[in-house]
Amino acid sequence: MIQMVDPAGTGGGQRRSMAPRLADLSRLKVGLLSNGKANADALLHDTAAHFERDLGCSVTQLLDKRNASRPAPPDFLAELAAESDFLITAVGD
Repeated sequence: MIQMVDPAGTGGGQRRSMAPRLADLSRLKVGLLSNGKANADALLHDTAAHFERDLGCSVTQLLDKRNASRPAPPDFLAELAAESDFLITAVGD
């Protein structure tokens, strides 16, 4: 049996708020999360180099979730949250 689904949804989604803006990035630890597409790692490395060179940040690690269409595994997110003050993610292609 085929079920038709309205892509507009019902509008009953959960409201979310943005994280507070960091006042100063110097000496903070940056986590990197790649979506696994081509060039995402290069974009992350170049961006991270800017944060290290110009803002005094340090990069903790780069994790690659290897599948752009799937959410990051909970253990990836927990690891990044434990080791990083903020996260940069990139979509490549």
